[in-house]
Amino acid sequence: MFSFSAALLSSILLIVSSPGMDLAFCAWLAVIPLLYVATANEPKRAFSLGFIAGFAYYTYLLHWVTISLGTYGHLPWWLTYPALLLLSAYMALYPAIFCGLISRTKNINPVWTAPFIWVGLDYIRGFLFTGLPWQDLGYTQFNIPLAIQVADLAGHHGVTFLIILANSFIFILFTRRQFTPIAFALTIMIAASLYSGYRLKAVEEQSALLPTIAVSIIQPNIEQDQKWLPENRKTAIDAHISLSDRAFSKGKPDLVIWPETAIPILGSNVVDFSEILEQTVSRHDYSLLSGIPYSTFTEGRRDIYNSAILFNRDGSRQVYHKQHLVPFGEYIPLSSIIPFLAPLVESVGNFSTGTLSQPLTSEKADLGVLICFESIFPELARTQTTNGAELLVNITNDAWFGRSNASIQHLAMAVFRAVENRRSLARSANTGISCFINPAGHILQPTGLFTSCFITESMPIFTRKTIFNKWGALFPQSCAVLFCLLSLGSILTRKKR
Repeated sequence: MFSFSAALLSSILLIVSSPGMDLAFCAWLAVIPLLYVATANEPKRAFSLGFIAGFAYYTYLLHWVTISLGTYGHLPWWLTYPALLLLSAYMALYPAIFCGLISRTKNINPVWTAPFIWVGLDYIRGFLFTGLPWQDLGYTQFNIPLAIQVADLAGHHGVTFLIILANSFIFILFTRRQFTPIAFALTIMIAASLYSGYRLKAVEEQSALLPTIAVSIIQPNIEQDQKWLPENRKTAIDAHISLSDRAFSKGKPDLVIWPETAIPILGSNVVDFSEILEQTVSRHDYSLLSGIPYSTFTEGRRDIYNSAILFNRDGSRQVYHKQHLVPFGEYIPLSSIIPFLAPLVESVGNFSTGTLSQPLTSEKADLGVLICFESIFPELARTQTTNGAELLVNITNDAWFGRSNASIQHLAMAVFRAVENRRSLARSANTGISCFINPAGHILQPTGLFTSCFITESMPIFTRKTIFNKWGALFPQSCAVLFCLLSLGSILTRKKR
């Protein structure tokens, strides 16, 4: 009974540490009960209790799925709630495996195993079945700049590693008190704290000396169920243009950013943009980046992309196609086998996958574009930056989340893309939360949800590469390899016994 209570305590601490609950410090204690569960029980029971803790946590964390599928996807409750429970059960497998493997290796001090196992599992979850790295534990620290500066070394996985290491350190202080692992954990945490303080100060000082780009973000607040109605297209575009005019009159930006699918017209290569250009870019002296569905015709085949198009002052246009699509939101996995799931896709239909990660070139900076939940995949932003991006731009339509905590969860992950790559990031969301994020991870001018507004900020342009840019994937990959070796070792040991 005590182990069951400990598992539930972990889930509660994880919930209150998540973005939107404002108790991020609880993450540094949340895994201690799970470590007790894992070391006090046999592997099968530890696995089961870890699953219970994970299921309770993820059911809360992902409850916005019912809003997306029910309110905006128009699915009945008897489909939306089973979908939530099924997704939560899948996500719960990872803390369950963590507890099961810690139990099997309980003879080894958790300091040597727990951080590597947890990060290794996070890394695997980030690409398995197309990947769903939603709210890895490190993201809980998004609004504490001092806690996240090591991300330019090892990405958000490095912050997760430190959190699990701290949990393990506190746990062994009260259980084993072995000198070597305690000294190791203390050394790593002190070194990380010193580095974070140094880097935070250095980046803030550098930001004040660098050239800047003036950026205006447009948040039109177009209702999701009205967005794609043909009779509302002109009204939607006019709302963006009106806000852009107001932004220009007050701040004279170099770049104006509209959110994902801001131009609700399918097949952009056959649509005449002259009116939009005349009223925006041509009339004012700035570049315009806008989300739009974009279609191409190649050898009789029509491909539709969720895209971003950049209109420059000289009349040139450049397009980026989204590379990481949302399963069942933008495409149907195995659609030839399960075509009856097609109604789950947004009314504009199945999207094709983009393949190029080259930045879009404006007059003041090269833009690395991340559309919607591409911002939760560190590799996409890292590749864009490695290819020359000087400003990261995240355009999204979070109306699907309703008034849940998902909007701030989504924002939290974008913060790390700025810190990992030491790039300014501008985030334009149809219904919020729009904001600017500087290279130190400070969130500037966050907007409210479901409000129509614009914000303008001068953002520093960094060009230097970080260690994460060069070697960022090696750290979580090494943890995943160690996780696999520990798993294999426990299996072989069990067979030998």
